[in-house]
Amino acid sequence: VILPLAWLILALLQSGFSELSWAFLVETPAAAGRQGGIGSLLVSTGLILGVTLATVIPLGLGAALYLSEFTPPESRRARWLGYSLDVLAGVPSIIFALFGYQFFAITLGLGFSILAGGLTLACMALPLMVRTSEQALRSVPRELRRAGAALALSHTGQLRRVLVPAAMPGIVAGAILSIGRALAETAVLLFTAGYVMRMPGSLMDSGRALSVHIYDLAMNVPGGMPRAAATALVLLTLIILINLAVRHLLLRPGVAKA
Repeated sequence: VILPLAWLILALLQSGFSELSWAFLVETPAAAGRQGGIGSLLVSTGLILGVTLATVIPLGLGAALYLSEFTPPESRRARWLGYSLDVLAGVPSIIFALFGYQFFAITLGLGFSILAGGLTLACMALPLMVRTSEQALRSVPRELRRAGAALALSHTGQLRRVLVPAAMPGIVAGAILSIGRALAETAVLLFTAGYVMRMPGSLMDSGRALSVHIYDLAMNVPGGMPRAAATALVLLTLIILINLAVRHLLLRPGVAKA
């Protein structure tokens, strides 16, 4: 497991490390990405990710609580909901791209915008978030539930004070997986968030994500491979830092005690 990751990082370092600099991180791209940096792309990617998480986390956690606490596992409703989530999780990203373009960009009038891209990515990441959180909630020991009942906690109090804190590592794992899928997606953002490299002024502006920029440099820009590798290094570093930060928060004594 470690060797492929190390091999990937080494290959990217060999191709793109020479392009990395502070200017590369803060400047706006120029000359189709051959010059300048990725500053505006980092902002666009962060805004898209923010929209995605702001949609996925409350909806995903709410759906997971409904499935784990209010729906009998063997009921017809639970089977149909689970089947629908599994089908959505297996739908190719290009189909989500077409859906997002038709529904969010055209029907809702959002156009090529960061908001349309983030909402479409949320539709993609939602099944993963729901399934992971549901399994985390179902794996909470029954003894904790009984202890909450013995303390005369209401069902809502048990969920808020006992079940959700106990299942938090699994819920956070679902959020991390959702972040990874959102950061890595390209086809969806080509159809919804757009291709513009300038600095976005609001969620209604078009914005190019890092993954889209990597694709464009590698496939459409002659001599763009070193800059594509450098951008890939930045994207990979972001994913690693997010994982390390969340792991650090989960291992804090206050979180473990909660």
